[in-house]
Amino acid sequence: MANWPFRQGVHEIADGTYGYIQPDGTWGWSNAGLVTSAGQTLLIDTLMSVPLTRDMLAAFARVPGGERIDMVMNTHANPDHFFGNGVVEGAEIIATAKTRHEMEGFNPQALANLSANWENMGEAGEFLFETMGRYFDFSGVDELALPTRTFENAMTLKVGDKTVELTDLGPAHTESDTIAHVLEDRTVFTGDLMFNEGHPIVWAGPFDNWIAACDHIIALDPKVVVPGHGPICDVENVRTMKGYFEHLRREARGRFEAGMDWREAARDIPIKEYAHWTDSERVVANVFSLYKGWDPDLPHAPPPVLFAEMNRYRKEHHAKHGCGHAH
Repeated sequence: MANWPFRQGVHEIADGTYGYIQPDGTWGWSNAGLVTSAGQTLLIDTLMSVPLTRDMLAAFARVPGGERIDMVMNTHANPDHFFGNGVVEGAEIIATAKTRHEMEGFNPQALANLSANWENMGEAGEFLFETMGRYFDFSGVDELALPTRTFENAMTLKVGDKTVELTDLGPAHTESDTIAHVLEDRTVFTGDLMFNEGHPIVWAGPFDNWIAACDHIIALDPKVVVPGHGPICDVENVRTMKGYFEHLRREARGRFEAGMDWREAARDIPIKEYAHWTDSERVVANVFSLYKGWDPDLPHAPPPVLFAEMNRYRKEHHAKHGCGHAH
């Protein structure tokens, strides 16, 4: 099955199960989902801002049973999947304990002040502004709405007549990455364990965990996969992303053993059939993750360092190939 139409808004997957899709799927433009049955509702993730989340809720309110949200499940602790939690009034918010802990360390004012402060943040600030700061309205979140119910490893939710199995397959993208499997509809909402036709980014790792997560999703044999970013697809796209990780690991290993610096290796590795994927600068962070796993003594590169390195890569790539992204 080819990708579903990459169209903004609600996509009906099955009776009472919907995806909410945001092109072009690049930095911050995440997806979400809704499960509704017999008068009960589960929202899977909120979005990068209050206005975007309100627009999504208004769109879901137009589908049968979607006018009120009983439960919100956050797949992980990146702001484009939980920053709008506070908009969903009265809902129980569910996540793993690790996800909640990671959320607690996030300062919402850091995003709110980005437009005003990015020029004082060096290359990392430039990157964050160019990829996200200029596109999103981060106002309206003075305090985070954190999960009110947590779990470890797995939880089964009943949403009316539907069964939703939550499984933490992290650490991989972040310290905790939960998928939501709607059994009756053979649908998996992957959070950011799946970037469809976009380079994933390994913040936590290790790579082997993410490859194992791909195998887990493939073994579920879903009919429909709703990725964290990109168009709705099927399980073949998960196999493709697994192949991406295996390709990058194989290519990086040879360069690591040859003594090549991780920054140079990221630029030297052929992207091949993944060249059309968005956000190619993430190769830099991914290669660093591999190198750090192979050499624990490698100097740490915190997010500001990686953002700066990705900024350089992005400029080099755009100088060669252009950007072509439009929001």
